[in-house]
Amino acid sequence: MLKNYFDLIRVPQWIKNLFVFVPLLFSMHLFESDYFLISLKGFFVFCLASSFIYIINDIVDLEADANHPKKKNRPLPSGRISKNNAMILSAVILIILVALTFTTNRSFNYFLLGFVVLNILYSFYFKHIVILDVFSIAAGFSIRVLAGAAIISVPISDWLILTTMFISLFLGVMKRHSELIQVSDSTTASTRKVLTDYSVTFTNQMATVAAAGVVICYALYTVAPRTVSVFGTENLIYTTPFVVFGIFRYMYLEYLNQKGENTTQIMLTDLPMIVTVLLYSLTTVLIIYKII
Repeated sequence: MLKNYFDLIRVPQWIKNLFVFVPLLFSMHLFESDYFLISLKGFFVFCLASSFIYIINDIVDLEADANHPKKKNRPLPSGRISKNNAMILSAVILIILVALTFTTNRSFNYFLLGFVVLNILYSFYFKHIVILDVFSIAAGFSIRVLAGAAIISVPISDWLILTTMFISLFLGVMKRHSELIQVSDSTTASTRKVLTDYSVTFTNQMATVAAAGVVICYALYTVAPRTVSVFGTENLIYTTPFVVFGIFRYMYLEYLNQKGENTTQIMLTDLPMIVTVLLYSLTTVLIIYKII
């Protein structure tokens, strides 16, 4: 029974909320316990908010998910958890969220509210509107980064925000591309209506633009005068190859292996991607904190 609720709140998907730690990493306060604990609180709050949204989304999509070849096995459409129990759990999580907002600053709470409202609108409306659905996903990741900066009261580079936006767009487009391939290879009708407004060619072109945006914005961030001035080094540019490899690896997994639908699964199971993220993180820390 516990596993069913574990699946309902999508604990593995909490990895997406690690974006909250991005400002902490680049703020040069990573190894200061006060800053880390505050960021950890922000991460936990966004994990709860994400789980609340996932439950609401599953309730809204209950009938559609029941007809999906994979989603029909989720706790709600499979009947392992009743709709009423799911609604009770969502209410409990919402109460906890509201209580936690009294322990965080106002700026962070504004971003949290924006995140929840955006995702509720996405669940009911935005996910049915072509292009706006992908931009809504991207906005959610950008809000996480901005909230991460707000909760520890540090500024964040505009280039870094743009990089986050393009990464989010890239992942969203890759997800749509994967869904399109699955629909074309299956006799089962699509449960996501917006897919009828997309095509494989269109998503390929969108992915190319988004991937280029990620690489360009991040490269410009590493050599921006403000970045060099704050960190006192130009060596951050040497982390760019890891970003490029990560993008190419993700494209390879989608275009050749059709694994782009589940970002979390890729980040947790693909060894080259795991190694790339670890090496990027280690190199970035060593450079920013002048360990090398």
